[in-house]
Amino acid sequence: MIGRFAKLAGVCLALAGLAGTGLDRGLLGEVVGVHSAAAASRIKDVASLQAARDNQLIGYGLVVGLQGTGDGLRNSPFTEQSLRAMLQNLGISTEGGASRANNVAAVIVTANLPPFASIGSRIDVSVSSLGDATSLRGGTLVMTSLSGADGQIYAVAQGSVVVSAMAAEGQAATLQQGVATAGRLPGGAIIEREIPASFKQVGGLVYQLRNPDFSTAVGMADVINAYSKERYGAAIAEARDSTTVAVRKPDNADLARLTAEIEGLVVETDAPARVVINERTGTIVIGNDVRVSRVAVTHGTLTVQINETPTVVQPAPFSDGVTAVEPLTDITAGVDGGKVAIIDGPDLRTLVAGLNSIGVKPDGIIAILQGIKSAGALHAELVLQ
Repeated sequence: MIGRFAKLAGVCLALAGLAGTGLDRGLLGEVVGVHSAAAASRIKDVASLQAARDNQLIGYGLVVGLQGTGDGLRNSPFTEQSLRAMLQNLGISTEGGASRANNVAAVIVTANLPPFASIGSRIDVSVSSLGDATSLRGGTLVMTSLSGADGQIYAVAQGSVVVSAMAAEGQAATLQQGVATAGRLPGGAIIEREIPASFKQVGGLVYQLRNPDFSTAVGMADVINAYSKERYGAAIAEARDSTTVAVRKPDNADLARLTAEIEGLVVETDAPARVVINERTGTIVIGNDVRVSRVAVTHGTLTVQINETPTVVQPAPFSDGVTAVEPLTDITAGVDGGKVAIIDGPDLRTLVAGLNSIGVKPDGIIAILQGIKSAGALHAELVLQ
């Protein structure tokens, strides 16, 4: 729900020039209503257990079966060395001959080992080309061991590589969408070693907030204590800082059942006022708590247009002249906009309506927000991506 609120806020800002039409009022009304209903979230959605963390795995392997899109063995000597070592392990001698196969690619294999994973379960795997291969489509990853940071092997990956990229090529043009040198193996790795876990032996739980905030941490501890006093007759939670909430296990409680009960509790979340701007995509997200002091804003866009209309000049009859092309350039410049608007945003509705009243596009709104921040009138953190 919070993600939907942020998306709708960005859409409202992108609707520049729609102030007074009724459409922006309808969208803003939906934004405010969604936020008021989405202020509460489950603990499992805002925090994670400190003991329940993923572990990253990495490995080096070979993808075979490519249709001439593999590594050039002269440019990627490590691919040829790996191919020879693999064949020797299979009992095939490769001494005295130079391999020219171009249907093999060296890849880096990565995966995340989830918490409490058991031997025999499967996890997803990602592969990325290490050499100069042009595509991994149609390839098969040969058995590859995946190791953790301690050097121990925890999983083994093998299977067909799924590449979602698309490429089309003609005699004069080429179209490619996505990256063809990276792919995935859904469920392509089997866990061979478990990470030692002593969940039942610990004396309590430690929750870490995904978005650190003192108000949310204290509110989360209060909600847990209100539930534990009714259920177990004592307070068990304590907010240590803006990120960590510690929970003590009652003597007559089962830790797994206690975890399931706590993660379903609903807590009121809070976050600092932020304005997130992505200048590359023109995306603007404004939080509901953003406030703007009264300021006067004007925005003008300089437009420069260059037209090239060369003319062909013919020589006079019976002359020794030659046909020539005379350049003709027409340059025009103009400034659009210039409207002055007073913006006073005590709430999200008024702020967005004031920005829409200027009648500029998202790139102009980005410049305006940066100027308001420099003037000290934007009471929020400005995050540039």
